[in-house]
Amino acid sequence: MTVVHSAPRFTSNEGVLDTLSAALGAMLVSAKEEHGEVLLTVARDRVEDALRLLRDGHEYQQLMEIAGVDYPQRPDRFEVCYCLLSLTKNHRIIVKVSTDEATPVPTVTTLWPVAGWYEREVYDMFGVLFAGHPDLRRILTDYGFQGHPFRKDFPLTGYVELRYSEEDKRVVYEPVELAQDLRQFDFMSPWEGAEYVLPGDEKATASPAPAAPAPAPKVDTPKVTEKPADTGAGDKANAEAAKPVAGAPKTTAKDEPGAPAKTDRKVEGDGA
Repeated sequence: MTVVHSAPRFTSNEGVLDTLSAALGAMLVSAKEEHGEVLLTVARDRVEDALRLLRDGHEYQQLMEIAGVDYPQRPDRFEVCYCLLSLTKNHRIIVKVSTDEATPVPTVTTLWPVAGWYEREVYDMFGVLFAGHPDLRRILTDYGFQGHPFRKDFPLTGYVELRYSEEDKRVVYEPVELAQDLRQFDFMSPWEGAEYVLPGDEKATASPAPAAPAPAPKVDTPKVTEKPADTGAGDKANAEAAKPVAGAPKTTAKDEPGAPAKTDRKVEGDGA
């Protein structure tokens, strides 16, 4: 059974890469198709012109998102990614530029007013500057926040912590104090331990294996019951238990299968 959905499928990438690469010309740094997406890297100072060309000349009318990526090992450690959607072609592309902490990226609020909030978010999380932005300030973190949380070198605990002070009757900011040093767990799964001794585990030793149980002592006399009045362990049985027993009473009117038979053997000391 075929289900017809009201939303059409995204258009194929066939021919898109060559067409847009030729249109961007000198503004284009690199172009490739990866994971089903068309990725176009343009010069940082030409990003506004490149996006205007894609919007007006190739019908990528909508700016869906601006995302930041941090690569600390690169000289230009930050990538700013613009995700564009063509409503008429039903197709998406990603345009990227590279920058560092000090070099601003031209704003695109002149093309899409919604870029104002997107650029503020990238600035807040990564610290990327946008030249020409009308109101470049933090949008997600609190007033007076230190640092940019999405940078790879930002500490997991942050720089300050806040709490409500009963004495001051307000929220106060204080340096982070940890009761225990942050421990680094760099193994791939919780079932695999690190190859080195973690801090605090220096005195931990493996528990010794339990000792093997002692063998049972050997018995000089085998455990048998062939002799009368033997218990099987070499000791005489109780004298009372070795005495003969009487047979079934003669007055019994019927057979009693459970009654013991009369003992014919005489036992010393018995007057019977």
